[in-house]
Amino acid sequence: MLRKIIVVCTLFVTVLSIAQKNNTSAYSFFGVGDKNDAMSVEQLSMGGVAVAFSDAYHLNFANAASNSSLLFTTYTMALENMNMTAKDANNKENAATTFLSYIAVGIPFADKGGMAFGLLPNSTVGYSIISNITDVENNTLEATQYTGEGGTNKVFLNFAYKPLKDLSIGVQGNYVFGKIENNIINQVKDVALATRYQTISYVKGFSVGAGFQYKKKINEKIELNLGGSFDLENTVTSDGNEYLYSVVLANSLSPRDTIVNNSSSGKIITPLKSTVGIGIGKENKWFAGVDYSTQEPIKLQGDIASQFSKISYDKYSRISVGGFYLPKINSISSYWERVTYRAGIKYENTGLMVDGNGNGTDFTPIKDFGISFGVGLPLSKQLSNLNVGFEIGKRGETANGLVQENYINFRLSMSLNDKWFKKVEIF
Repeated sequence: MLRKIIVVCTLFVTVLSIAQKNNTSAYSFFGVGDKNDAMSVEQLSMGGVAVAFSDAYHLNFANAASNSSLLFTTYTMALENMNMTAKDANNKENAATTFLSYIAVGIPFADKGGMAFGLLPNSTVGYSIISNITDVENNTLEATQYTGEGGTNKVFLNFAYKPLKDLSIGVQGNYVFGKIENNIINQVKDVALATRYQTISYVKGFSVGAGFQYKKKINEKIELNLGGSFDLENTVTSDGNEYLYSVVLANSLSPRDTIVNNSSSGKIITPLKSTVGIGIGKENKWFAGVDYSTQEPIKLQGDIASQFSKISYDKYSRISVGGFYLPKINSISSYWERVTYRAGIKYENTGLMVDGNGNGTDFTPIKDFGISFGVGLPLSKQLSNLNVGFEIGKRGETANGLVQENYINFRLSMSLNDKWFKKVEIF
């Protein structure tokens, strides 16, 4: 078992040491970037249905209480490929990126408990936008490039326990950390030097969540699933520096005169987020459910609030509908009968509101709609599987000076099951 623990720790060190560009969205510019869904590939393939469902072979990042159902030590790791077409009223651009999205381990304790720990993306920043001012002959008079990268990660540890046969409860602690860098480079025609405005922020903080799941058989075959997950209000701090200096645009940016060099600090207050779910199904056969999430507006304080004057936050909400179907888990004659088929849809009001026209009053809510589907492919004759997921969707709109993003996401994960703790048998 020591060898397995060493392997897992090595994987964590490897992930933490690799810097990744893990976003391609213009909307990741704001705040600490795009907020990531704390869900596995299996759950995202069902439209995000997660809080009421659990099984013995997969981790559930959306509800800590689900880990009391684990029968085996479960390792999981995932990759994600994002492909996006962004367009405004005049132009269209394509972008793509691939990154490691999560790594985690779940361990069952006896028959009533379990724990899990891992690394998840919390928010992501990655964009590159060029804005030009031209004359009547379409000659560029002024060019401005906006770029950003980084984001925040979340290390989590949770525990689950079954105080009653049909009831599970769980609690989770998270440590959020990361670095975000934003740059604005402005070049005016016939001017030798360009100007560069740069902000570098280091984000850190703690958060706590809790959840429950209740399962009850309606009859001999059908089971009712209820669940709830609650991320308590938390505050993360952002400390860093902002710079303004002149540069020479060549193969690399060569700084000249520094105009501004100030320290900056701020806070991001995230209110309580509540998610409730309900579903029905037959164990190891099929499941259909609905999840609904809600959260009051996020609050920005300090320098981080002044840096993003063109945004505001509204109430967040999301509804997900989805499920899976498994023809025959123990089929011998057909491999495809042991494949799990998943599908779902989501509709999300992200809570972000952007003033695309810059008049200080016309804030437009950014909404997201997606359709997802996927399969769980068994590996050999084991209970481990390879999970493949696809998502097609649209976020934002082209009205009011905004950007509409049409995306296709491809996700791939492995869920491996093993027995770490075995009872000693005497013959």
